[in-house]
Amino acid sequence: MNIICNKSKLIEGINIALKAVPTKSTMAILECIVLEAGEGKIRFISNDLELGIETIIEGQIKEEGSVAIHAKVFSEIIRKLPSDEVTIHTDDNYMVTISGGKAKFHISAKSTEEFPYLPDILKNQSIVISQFTLKDMIRQTVFSISDNENTKIMTGELFEVKGNQLKLVSLDGHRISIRRVFLKESYDDISVIIPGKTLIEISKILNGGMEDEVKIYITDKHALFEFEDTVVLTRLIEGEYYKIDKMLSSDYETKLVVNKREMFDCIDRTTLLIKESEKKPVIIDIKDDSMRFTMNSAIGSMDEEISINKEGKDILIGFNPRFLIDALRVIDDEEITIYMINPKAPCFIKDKEETYIYLILPVNFNV
Repeated sequence: MNIICNKSKLIEGINIALKAVPTKSTMAILECIVLEAGEGKIRFISNDLELGIETIIEGQIKEEGSVAIHAKVFSEIIRKLPSDEVTIHTDDNYMVTISGGKAKFHISAKSTEEFPYLPDILKNQSIVISQFTLKDMIRQTVFSISDNENTKIMTGELFEVKGNQLKLVSLDGHRISIRRVFLKESYDDISVIIPGKTLIEISKILNGGMEDEVKIYITDKHALFEFEDTVVLTRLIEGEYYKIDKMLSSDYETKLVVNKREMFDCIDRTTLLIKESEKKPVIIDIKDDSMRFTMNSAIGSMDEEISINKEGKDILIGFNPRFLIDALRVIDDEEITIYMINPKAPCFIKDKEETYIYLILPVNFNV
């Protein structure tokens, strides 16, 4: 193999492929990126057996071929070359010569025979969505997946299509995040669980363009995302997702309309008094047209009040401040509506059309 590429294009391709390279693996071949030149295309391929990525970059192919190169070493070499033009050549013994400017590296690589290429999946119906919308939906839900592998289903997100509506749902036992959008077309019903790790990595790769599309293919065991010059394939999480509809009560005793930025800033200030090891709640006292936030910790105490529009009963309730901050951070509305039942029941932050719903459980506290 012999190719010539622009350094910035190489780095772009490597950065995408690195997202499916494990830092450590019992299979050394998985720590490699496959570099493949053929059919007029230069491909980077990576696969950690749960997540696989293929991406194409521009370049000049002088001789076709393929090689598996240690991802981290390859990435660092390309990054630190002094020239914008890079030549990569491999011989029959899988010795790779990488040269740019006056710098030249010789590194040993591997045959691609043992590398687990991405399986071919049947592409029947594709769900089409803009990159902007998908990136936004992931941003507004993925923070509330669980990182506890003992509850595997909670480490993923429910991806559900009904007619022309797509819904993403995540939960971790303390909160639920839901985003809904309408698609341009109607599709057959789909309900699968996509690993949160996959969605995080996809959101990093997406350029977020309004006019740029993502095609999503779903099979029994995989989800395939195609966009621009990149393909991301992931295994689905097996099992049945939680019946969240039963948790989404429309009853409320207290309804608030509040400026989102003011509320976010207040809660953010309360966290200045919390050590990382502490789990201190922010206590919210809602009376008449005001919302008072108080925090007491080993460091000290603070209180602050903001104006609100309230319907219904006064309420005194406590929350993990981080859970409120996470939800408020991703809501784009200037004003938000909050629904509460009692100090022991979940609160809901949602818009009128329910394009987003955030359910957050309160915590016990001592006054």
